[in-house]
Amino acid sequence: MKTVLTYGTFDLFHIGHLRLLQRLSALGDRLVVGVSTDEFNHIKGKKTVVPFSDRIEIIRALRCVDLAIPETCWEQKAEDIKTHGVAVFGMGSDWEGRFDELKAYCEVVYLPRTEGISSTHIRKTLKILDQTHIGELKQALDLISSIIDRFD
Repeated sequence: MKTVLTYGTFDLFHIGHLRLLQRLSALGDRLVVGVSTDEFNHIKGKKTVVPFSDRIEIIRALRCVDLAIPETCWEQKAEDIKTHGVAVFGMGSDWEGRFDELKAYCEVVYLPRTEGISSTHIRKTLKILDQTHIGELKQALDLISSIIDRFD
């Protein structure tokens, strides 16, 4: 049995996440997915919208995922490779080269991202609707208005 392993935060789960997991699943017989815990994301400087318990439940519900495990630290990857008998470690191409040290344990692949979608893009889009951002826009418009009034 050929096992594939990947990791991610999977916040604001979207079609890019699904397509990446499907492509990784197709590389073997079994897909193991590490989902970053809220505590680990805090260490990485990431703030998630969706709590860990919900994110891992979503990943576990996917047909292409055979096992979802918590990711608690950077160092666990080599141990997980050994524990789960991993043949392929895969990540999105935005991580290109960052996990090459794992080639000592298994094949490492970086797959292309889905064009036009990312959690970062979704967050930026949602920020437009955020009340704080609307307040910032109003302040900017008020400032522009006061400047224009000086020239009238």
